Amino acid sequence: MKKTNAARLLDTKSIHYDLAEYRVDESDLSAVTLARKIGQDVEQVFKTLVLRGDKTGVFVCVVPGNTEVDLKKAAKVSGNRNCAMIHQKELLPLTGYIRGGCSPIGMKKPFPTFIHETCQLFDTIFVSAGQRGLQLVINPEDMIKVTDSVVCDLVE
Repeated sequence: MKKTNAARLLDTKSIHYDLAEYRVDESDLSAVTLARKIGQDVEQVFKTLVLRGDKTGVFVCVVPGNTEVDLKKAAKVSGNRNCAMIHQKELLPLTGYIRGGCSPIGMKKPFPTFIHETCQLFDTIFVSAGQRGLQLVINPEDMIKVTDSVVCDLVE
């Protein structure tokens, strides 16, 4: 298994994590399907969404896989009046990651990051390791620390 940028970054900071591999179906990259494949509750599998605000620019939201980000809440916590998801074609140039393999850890540059408060209900959460087919299993407090995330309510 090849180490990803996210895993290498965690290694340099001596942060413990595990990796969970799964078979990728390019036609279904949903968190619900991913959770089923790795045998975990979808509430514990977090997806990474990249948005752009009207005042602050690009920022990242990390939300449970069975939810949708509330754009009004995301705008408010990020200091914007409104925000929207970035276009898929912008994802790789901005973050270094592709759709279905975007990790909140180890992006090309650090963006303000917000994580949904339910992450703190679990001893470990699952986030993309930076490639399709690979998830990081990480303590949420470590994830918050390494990404300098703000814990808040982000979902509808």
